[in-house]
Amino acid sequence: MKKSIILFTLGFAFLGIILQSCTEKTGSSDEEKVAKEMEKDSTANVEKQDPQKVIIQNMHDAYKGETTAHFKYAAYSKKAAEEGHPEIALLFKAASGAELIHANNHKVILMRMRESIPEITPEFTVKSTTENLKEAIDGESYEYNKMYPEFIKNANTAGDYMAQISLTYAYKVEKKHRDFYIAALASLEAGTDKSLAKIYYLCPTCGNTYATTAPSRCEISMTDSKLFIKVDKL
Repeated sequence: MKKSIILFTLGFAFLGIILQSCTEKTGSSDEEKVAKEMEKDSTANVEKQDPQKVIIQNMHDAYKGETTAHFKYAAYSKKAAEEGHPEIALLFKAASGAELIHANNHKVILMRMRESIPEITPEFTVKSTTENLKEAIDGESYEYNKMYPEFIKNANTAGDYMAQISLTYAYKVEKKHRDFYIAALASLEAGTDKSLAKIYYLCPTCGNTYATTAPSRCEISMTDSKLFIKVDKL
């Protein structure tokens, strides 16, 4: 899927170059014809893709991403603790647990698709807590704004309801993680991170993450809060 997106983007970049050249040389409306022809070709290429193959690749990518995030945030948690920021370390630990729930959900979908589950070797770099928070914000923003909306759309196209559920769970929770990280970064820079939450609750069904208190049921999956996982120790 990533390769397809890249090729699609490059195609439109190439289109822009052609249009500019046509305008400079002729100043005519020929660019409209060129644009329509190339757009037609690009659309045809997308439509030729097998929706089932697309969503299978999406699920593999999502599984790898969530598995990597699980280990990455665990490492970020350790770093924050070493730097004397236990509240931020606890946030990273809670998020790490939520990402594992997402990864396991995606894994179940892949198994339903009769796909073999690859062994993931996480690749990431641990920097300062400030830098780690900024990286986490970027990562969660990408997943919430671009990756998961696209994957959910593809699951719908493929008619895979279960994949759509798993992807939607992760999509909704990543927004909360992003907001937690934004608040944590602001507190760290202001020197008030000691005021951050000292306890988190995780929904075991969807990974929904609550700071300090939680409702009687998960607001995403409706799971009873009696089943929530408490995270209050490093």
